[in-house]
Amino acid sequence: MLRMAKRLWNEEEGQGMVEYGLIIALVAIVVIVALTAVGDTVIATFDEIVAGLTGQEL
Repeated sequence: MLRMAKRLWNEEEGQGMVEYGLIIALVAIVVIVALTAVGDTVIATFDEIVAGLTGQEL
């Protein structure tokens, strides 16, 4: 049992997948923060485009 615990402790096969998961999580957080920061600006721009295409005032 102790030998199996030592082998699991030293095994590094899953380490790469954990690192990839952490990188993906970090990228997702950055994307969410960026979209939150510029979200209102993007919405306003699309509203202006729609108003221009339909001839309506905002």
